[in-house]
Amino acid sequence: MAEGADLSFIHLGISVQNMTKSFSIFGVSFAYYGLIIGIGMIAGLLVAQQDAKRRGQDPEIYLDFMLYGVIFAIIGARLYYVVFQWGYYKDHLAEIFNIRKGGLAIYGGIIAAVITLIVFTRKRKLSFLSMADSACLGLVTGQIIGRWGNFMNCEAFGGYTDSLFAMRIKRSIVNESMISQELLEHLITENGIEYIQVHPTFLYESMWNLGLLLFMLWYRKRKKFTGEMLLIYLTGYGIGRAWIEGLRTDQLLIPGTELAVSQVLSMVIAVISLAVLLFHRRKGPGESEETV
Repeated sequence: MAEGADLSFIHLGISVQNMTKSFSIFGVSFAYYGLIIGIGMIAGLLVAQQDAKRRGQDPEIYLDFMLYGVIFAIIGARLYYVVFQWGYYKDHLAEIFNIRKGGLAIYGGIIAAVITLIVFTRKRKLSFLSMADSACLGLVTGQIIGRWGNFMNCEAFGGYTDSLFAMRIKRSIVNESMISQELLEHLITENGIEYIQVHPTFLYESMWNLGLLLFMLWYRKRKKFTGEMLLIYLTGYGIGRAWIEGLRTDQLLIPGTELAVSQVLSMVIAVISLAVLLFHRRKGPGESEETV
Protein backbone atom coordinates (compact mmCIF):
# COMPACT_ATOMS: atom_id res chain seq x y z
CA MET A 1 0.00 0.00 0.00
CA ALA A 2 1.35 3.41 -0.95
CA GLU A 3 2.12 5.41 2.18
CA GLY A 4 -0.71 7.76 3.10
CA ALA A 5 -3.01 6.61 0.28
CA ASP A 6 -6.70 7.24 0.89
CA LEU A 7 -7.70 3.94 -0.68
CA SER A 8 -5.83 0.83 -1.80
CA PHE A 9 -6.45 -2.65 -3.15
CA ILE A 10 -3.60 -3.88 -0.99
CA HIS A 11 -3.00 -7.27 -2.63
CA LEU A 12 -3.27 -5.91 -6.17
CA GLY A 13 -0.83 -3.04 -5.73
CA ILE A 14 -3.41 -0.41 -6.68
CA SER A 15 -3.58 2.82 -4.65
CA VAL A 16 -5.41 6.14 -4.87
CA GLN A 17 -3.60 8.89 -3.01
CA ASN A 18 -6.38 11.45 -2.78
CA MET A 19 -10.00 10.36 -3.13
CA THR A 20 -12.19 13.30 -4.09
CA LYS A 21 -15.97 13.18 -4.38
CA SER A 22 -16.35 16.21 -6.62
CA PHE A 23 -14.64 18.49 -9.11
CA SER A 24 -15.13 22.11 -10.13
CA ILE A 25 -15.59 23.80 -13.49
CA PHE A 26 -15.54 27.60 -13.47
CA GLY A 27 -16.23 27.57 -9.76
CA VAL A 28 -19.22 25.21 -10.02
CA SER A 29 -18.91 21.95 -8.09
CA PHE A 30 -19.99 18.65 -9.65
CA ALA A 31 -20.17 15.30 -7.86
CA TYR A 32 -18.38 12.38 -9.49
CA TYR A 33 -21.25 10.19 -8.32
CA GLY A 34 -23.76 12.17 -10.39
CA LEU A 35 -21.44 12.28 -13.40
CA ILE A 36 -20.93 8.51 -13.35
CA ILE A 37 -24.65 7.84 -12.93
CA GLY A 38 -25.31 10.15 -15.89
CA ILE A 39 -22.76 8.32 -18.04
CA GLY A 40 -24.39 5.03 -17.04
CA MET A 41 -27.82 6.28 -18.08
CA ILE A 42 -26.59 7.45 -21.48
CA ALA A 43 -24.71 4.20 -22.10
CA GLY A 44 -27.77 2.22 -21.04
CA LEU A 45 -29.99 4.15 -23.42
CA LEU A 46 -27.61 3.54 -26.32
CA VAL A 47 -27.47 -0.21 -25.62
CA ALA A 48 -31.27 -0.44 -25.39
CA GLN A 49 -31.68 1.54 -28.61
CA GLN A 50 -29.17 -0.64 -30.43
CA ASP A 51 -31.06 -3.75 -29.42
CA ALA A 52 -34.39 -2.18 -30.35
CA LYS A 53 -33.05 -1.30 -33.79
CA ARG A 54 -31.81 -4.85 -34.24
CA ARG A 55 -35.32 -6.11 -33.48
CA GLY A 56 -37.01 -3.71 -35.89
CA GLN A 57 -38.34 -1.29 -33.29
CA ASP A 58 -38.16 2.49 -33.29
CA PRO A 59 -35.16 3.40 -31.08
CA GLU A 60 -36.62 6.85 -30.37
CA ILE A 61 -39.35 5.23 -28.27
CA TYR A 62 -36.70 4.35 -25.69
CA LEU A 63 -35.56 7.96 -25.47
CA ASP A 64 -39.17 9.03 -24.94
CA PHE A 65 -39.51 6.48 -22.16
CA MET A 66 -36.21 7.47 -20.54
CA LEU A 67 -37.41 11.05 -20.10
CA TYR A 68 -40.09 9.72 -17.75
CA GLY A 69 -38.28 6.65 -16.47
CA VAL A 70 -35.27 8.48 -15.02
CA ILE A 71 -37.42 10.95 -13.06
CA PHE A 72 -39.66 8.30 -11.52
CA ALA A 73 -36.73 5.93 -10.92
CA ILE A 74 -34.98 8.57 -8.80
CA ILE A 75 -38.20 9.21 -6.88
CA GLY A 76 -38.71 5.48 -6.38
CA ALA A 77 -35.11 4.93 -5.27
CA ARG A 78 -35.47 7.67 -2.68
CA LEU A 79 -38.85 6.50 -1.40
CA TYR A 80 -37.59 2.93 -1.00
CA TYR A 81 -34.64 4.17 1.06
CA VAL A 82 -36.74 6.50 3.21
CA VAL A 83 -39.37 3.83 3.95
CA PHE A 84 -36.77 1.43 5.31
CA GLN A 85 -34.96 4.19 7.21
CA TRP A 86 -38.17 5.72 8.56
CA GLY A 87 -36.89 5.49 12.13
CA TYR A 88 -34.54 8.34 11.23
CA TYR A 89 -36.59 10.30 8.71
CA LYS A 90 -39.76 10.54 10.84
CA ASP A 91 -37.82 12.92 13.06
CA HIS A 92 -36.00 14.65 10.18
CA LEU A 93 -38.70 15.18 7.56
CA ALA A 94 -36.82 17.95 5.75
CA GLU A 95 -33.96 15.52 5.09
CA ILE A 96 -36.24 13.36 2.94
CA PHE A 97 -35.68 15.76 0.06
CA ASN A 98 -31.92 16.09 0.56
CA ILE A 99 -30.48 13.46 -1.76
CA ARG A 100 -27.11 15.21 -1.93
CA LYS A 101 -26.15 13.21 1.18
CA GLY A 102 -26.97 9.95 -0.60
CA GLY A 103 -29.78 7.55 0.15
CA LEU A 104 -30.93 6.09 -3.18
CA ALA A 105 -31.80 2.39 -3.27
CA ILE A 106 -31.48 0.67 -6.65
CA TYR A 107 -34.42 -1.67 -6.10
CA GLY A 108 -36.72 1.27 -5.52
CA GLY A 109 -35.52 2.72 -8.80
CA ILE A 110 -36.06 -0.55 -10.66
CA ILE A 111 -39.58 -0.99 -9.27
CA ALA A 112 -40.50 2.58 -10.19
CA ALA A 113 -39.01 2.18 -13.68
CA VAL A 114 -41.01 -1.01 -14.27
CA ILE A 115 -44.26 0.68 -13.18
CA THR A 116 -43.43 3.65 -15.41
CA LEU A 117 -42.79 1.32 -18.37
CA ILE A 118 -46.12 -0.44 -17.80
CA VAL A 119 -47.97 2.89 -17.87
CA PHE A 120 -45.91 4.14 -20.83
CA THR A 121 -46.55 1.07 -22.98
CA ARG A 122 -50.26 1.10 -22.21
CA LYS A 123 -50.52 4.76 -23.20
CA ARG A 124 -48.55 4.15 -26.41
CA LYS A 125 -50.32 0.82 -27.09
CA LEU A 126 -47.00 -1.04 -27.13
CA SER A 127 -45.93 -4.41 -25.73
CA PHE A 128 -44.51 -4.04 -22.22
CA LEU A 129 -42.61 -7.33 -22.41
CA SER A 130 -41.15 -6.52 -25.81
CA MET A 131 -39.84 -3.14 -24.66
CA ALA A 132 -38.63 -4.63 -21.38
CA ASP A 133 -36.51 -7.17 -23.27
CA SER A 134 -34.42 -4.35 -24.73
CA ALA A 135 -34.72 -1.98 -21.78
CA CYS A 136 -33.24 -4.52 -19.34
CA LEU A 137 -30.07 -4.64 -21.44
CA GLY A 138 -29.79 -0.90 -20.97
CA LEU A 139 -30.59 -1.17 -17.28
CA VAL A 140 -27.86 -3.67 -16.49
CA THR A 141 -25.40 -1.57 -18.53
CA GLY A 142 -26.26 1.45 -16.39
CA GLN A 143 -25.79 -0.62 -13.24
CA ILE A 144 -22.33 -1.78 -14.33
CA ILE A 145 -21.17 1.81 -14.70
CA GLY A 146 -23.23 3.36 -11.92
CA ARG A 147 -21.69 1.21 -9.17
CA TRP A 148 -18.42 3.07 -9.71
CA GLY A 149 -20.16 6.12 -8.31
CA ASN A 150 -20.20 4.21 -5.01
CA PHE A 151 -16.44 3.74 -5.37
CA MET A 152 -15.93 7.50 -5.68
CA ASN A 153 -18.12 8.04 -2.59
CA CYS A 154 -16.27 5.31 -0.62
CA GLU A 155 -19.55 3.53 0.13
CA ALA A 156 -21.47 0.31 -0.63
CA PHE A 157 -18.70 -1.88 0.76
CA GLY A 158 -18.80 -5.07 2.78
CA GLY A 159 -17.34 -6.43 6.01
CA TYR A 160 -13.74 -7.21 6.82
CA THR A 161 -11.73 -9.38 4.46
CA ASP A 162 -8.10 -10.10 3.64
CA SER A 163 -8.93 -11.73 0.31
CA LEU A 164 -7.30 -10.95 -3.03
CA PHE A 165 -9.64 -8.00 -3.68
CA ALA A 166 -9.48 -6.57 -0.14
CA MET A 167 -9.86 -2.78 -0.21
CA ARG A 168 -8.34 -0.59 2.51
CA ILE A 169 -9.83 2.87 3.11
CA LYS A 170 -8.97 5.72 5.45
CA ARG A 171 -11.56 5.73 8.21
CA SER A 172 -11.73 9.53 8.13
CA ILE A 173 -13.20 9.64 4.60
CA VAL A 174 -15.92 7.04 5.25
CA ASN A 175 -19.42 7.70 6.62
CA GLU A 176 -19.26 6.38 10.19
CA SER A 177 -22.75 4.88 9.93
CA MET A 178 -21.37 2.39 7.38
CA ILE A 179 -18.59 1.13 9.66
CA SER A 180 -19.76 -2.04 11.39
CA GLN A 181 -18.56 -3.43 14.71
CA GLU A 182 -16.66 -6.10 12.80
CA LEU A 183 -14.71 -3.43 10.92
CA LEU A 184 -13.97 -1.59 14.16
CA GLU A 185 -12.58 -4.81 15.59
CA HIS A 186 -10.24 -5.09 12.58
CA LEU A 187 -9.10 -1.47 12.41
CA ILE A 188 -5.62 -1.08 10.95
CA THR A 189 -3.38 1.78 12.11
CA GLU A 190 -0.39 2.92 10.08
CA ASN A 191 1.64 6.00 10.99
CA GLY A 192 -1.17 7.10 13.28
CA ILE A 193 -3.83 6.84 10.54
CA GLU A 194 -6.79 4.46 10.94
CA TYR A 195 -7.97 2.31 8.04
CA ILE A 196 -10.79 -0.16 7.48
CA GLN A 197 -10.29 -3.17 5.22
CA VAL A 198 -13.39 -4.34 3.37
CA HIS A 199 -15.03 -6.37 0.62
CA PRO A 200 -15.39 -4.01 -2.40
CA THR A 201 -18.99 -5.06 -2.97
CA PHE A 202 -19.51 -2.26 -5.49
CA LEU A 203 -16.84 -4.00 -7.60
CA TYR A 204 -18.38 -7.44 -7.10
CA GLU A 205 -21.76 -6.19 -8.30
CA SER A 206 -20.31 -4.28 -11.24
CA MET A 207 -18.38 -7.36 -12.40
CA TRP A 208 -21.34 -9.69 -11.82
CA ASN A 209 -23.54 -7.43 -13.92
CA LEU A 210 -20.89 -7.27 -16.65
CA GLY A 211 -20.94 -11.06 -16.83
CA LEU A 212 -24.75 -10.99 -16.91
CA LEU A 213 -24.76 -8.44 -19.73
CA LEU A 214 -22.28 -10.44 -21.81
CA PHE A 215 -24.40 -13.55 -21.36
CA MET A 216 -27.58 -11.67 -22.33
CA LEU A 217 -25.94 -10.21 -25.44
CA TRP A 218 -24.87 -13.72 -26.46
CA TYR A 219 -28.24 -15.27 -25.64
CA ARG A 220 -30.57 -12.65 -27.13
CA LYS A 221 -30.53 -14.17 -30.62
CA ARG A 222 -31.49 -17.52 -29.10
CA LYS A 223 -34.46 -16.40 -27.04
CA LYS A 224 -37.73 -18.27 -27.56
CA PHE A 225 -40.44 -15.92 -26.29
CA THR A 226 -41.14 -12.27 -25.60
CA GLY A 227 -40.15 -11.34 -22.08
CA GLU A 228 -37.42 -13.96 -21.84
CA MET A 229 -34.60 -11.44 -21.64
CA LEU A 230 -36.39 -9.65 -18.81
CA LEU A 231 -36.72 -12.91 -16.88
CA ILE A 232 -33.05 -13.74 -17.44
CA TYR A 233 -32.08 -10.30 -16.12
CA LEU A 234 -34.29 -10.63 -13.04
CA THR A 235 -32.99 -14.13 -12.31
CA GLY A 236 -29.33 -13.30 -12.86
CA TYR A 237 -29.38 -9.97 -11.04
CA GLY A 238 -31.43 -11.43 -8.20
CA ILE A 239 -28.97 -14.27 -7.59
CA GLY A 240 -25.95 -11.96 -7.64
CA ARG A 241 -27.53 -9.30 -5.48
CA ALA A 242 -28.72 -11.84 -2.89
CA TRP A 243 -25.11 -12.97 -2.41
CA ILE A 244 -23.54 -9.52 -2.50
CA GLU A 245 -26.13 -7.88 -0.25
CA GLY A 246 -25.25 -10.39 2.48
CA LEU A 247 -21.71 -8.93 2.57
CA ARG A 248 -22.64 -5.26 2.85
CA THR A 249 -22.49 -3.17 6.01
CA ASP A 250 -25.16 -0.63 4.98
CA GLN A 251 -28.12 -2.97 4.61
CA LEU A 252 -31.68 -1.69 4.84
CA LEU A 253 -33.49 -4.04 7.21
CA ILE A 254 -37.10 -5.18 7.25
CA PRO A 255 -38.60 -3.39 10.30
CA GLY A 256 -38.55 -5.52 13.42
CA THR A 257 -36.13 -8.07 11.93
CA GLU A 258 -32.45 -8.54 11.17
CA LEU A 259 -33.26 -9.45 7.56
CA ALA A 260 -31.87 -7.28 4.75
CA VAL A 261 -34.85 -6.25 2.63
CA SER A 262 -32.88 -6.20 -0.64
CA GLN A 263 -31.49 -9.68 0.03
CA VAL A 264 -34.94 -11.13 0.70
CA LEU A 265 -36.40 -9.31 -2.31
CA SER A 266 -33.56 -10.55 -4.51
CA MET A 267 -34.17 -14.16 -3.52
CA VAL A 268 -37.91 -13.88 -4.13
CA ILE A 269 -37.44 -12.21 -7.52
CA ALA A 270 -34.80 -14.73 -8.61
CA VAL A 271 -36.90 -17.77 -7.63
CA ILE A 272 -40.12 -16.50 -9.21
CA SER A 273 -38.39 -15.32 -12.39
CA LEU A 274 -36.52 -18.61 -12.80
CA ALA A 275 -39.74 -20.60 -12.28
CA VAL A 276 -41.59 -18.53 -14.90
CA LEU A 277 -38.62 -18.77 -17.27
CA LEU A 278 -38.46 -22.56 -17.02
CA PHE A 279 -42.23 -22.86 -17.40
CA HIS A 280 -42.24 -20.88 -20.65
CA ARG A 281 -39.16 -22.67 -21.97
CA ARG A 282 -40.93 -26.01 -21.55
CA LYS A 283 -44.16 -24.62 -22.95
CA GLY A 284 -42.45 -23.65 -26.19
CA PRO A 285 -42.21 -20.42 -28.25
CA GLY A 286 -44.53 -17.59 -27.30
CA GLU A 287 -45.70 -14.62 -29.33
CA SER A 288 -43.53 -13.80 -32.28
CA GLU A 289 -41.61 -10.58 -32.85
CA GLU A 290 -40.12 -8.79 -35.81
CA THR A 291 -36.67 -10.06 -34.76
CA VAL A 292 -36.20 -12.07 -31.58
